[in-house]
Amino acid sequence: MLQTFDERNQDLLVFVRDQLVHRTEAKVSVFDSSVQGGDAVWEGIRLYKEGIFLLDRHLLRLYESAHAMQFDPLPDLKFIKDKLIETLRANNMDKDVHIRLTLTRGEKITSGMDPRLNQSGACLIVLAEWKPPVYDNKEGVSIITSTIRRNSPNHLDSKIHHNNLINNILAKIQANVAGADAALMLDVHGFASELNGTNIFAIRNESVLTPHADACLPGITRGLVIELCEELGIPLVEKNLSLTELYNADEVFTTGSMGELTPVRSIDGRTIKSVNGNLLNRIRKAFEATRSKYCTPIT
Repeated sequence: MLQTFDERNQDLLVFVRDQLVHRTEAKVSVFDSSVQGGDAVWEGIRLYKEGIFLLDRHLLRLYESAHAMQFDPLPDLKFIKDKLIETLRANNMDKDVHIRLTLTRGEKITSGMDPRLNQSGACLIVLAEWKPPVYDNKEGVSIITSTIRRNSPNHLDSKIHHNNLINNILAKIQANVAGADAALMLDVHGFASELNGTNIFAIRNESVLTPHADACLPGITRGLVIELCEELGIPLVEKNLSLTELYNADEVFTTGSMGELTPVRSIDGRTIKSVNGNLLNRIRKAFEATRSKYCTPIT
């Protein structure tokens, strides 16, 4: 599951603050809030041949996260969309691309946590890379349960899609050490929340189950899967999911822009009954069929 370097990304042009620059020149100041305190918000967005997938939903979440963090002033949404499309065109990108869209609080006049030190406005970064889905959607992934708990709203609300990802990184380290592909993070009550980088679903008795979006990020792909289940007439329940329920599920899968819909083949050494079963394949086909409906063309 370790990503490798794609030679097509050797000479990427990256948009930083107000201009497109070569990847080797794509830098922010040591006084930028992302460096000083992980004080930034971001989105992971996928480009298909039909266009940018669910762009408006991603931009809305980016904007709401920045508003919750009291970024002021905020760049206009049209500006962000225009610079995203400009970056894709400059790199001649048309499909199999993952876009990491980042908005930092901007540069400080001196080191410190006080947001009043940020007096130059937010800094927009558009990093688009040639990157097809990174997970194995045929064989599935193996996951382990991390001892690192997902933040609750008592500590840091997961509805803010922020750049402070230390919890997730520590969980991923545990997965790496265990030889697994990813780590399942529990909430403070011991119920499943999400993986270190994706949301999680289970299938049991022809019903789809997924954790409440209390401690987990309510992912864009997660939301679309919930909508698709409703359209397909598939029962879907948001509930507290214990590890035992996941171990004994008929199918388990993850969702996210980086890997789309990915089956899970094992959890903590317990083999999941089915990988790429009928119901998951049905949902995946519906997901693939939505692309033209939910894509924003770049031409």
